[in-house]
Amino acid sequence: MAQSIQREPAFLRRKQVETRTGLSRSTIYQYIKDGVFPKPVPLGPRAVGWLESDVSDWIAGRVKIARDGVRQAA
Repeated sequence: MAQSIQREPAFLRRKQVETRTGLSRSTIYQYIKDGVFPKPVPLGPRAVGWLESDVSDWIAGRVKIARDGVRQAA
């Protein structure tokens, strides 16, 4: 029987999100405001991070939209 290995959730900081997505800081926050990008998770009083899985899912969704030629309402 195959066992599923669960990994701990990983957080990405803003610079890492920018690198992964190719988006600028202002675009990330505008997309969050528009409800089309995952919200960050508070990590401390002055730090936030994004779940790596949320960002990866968002990227996969963008690829699907591009390949299928379907536009998502913003």
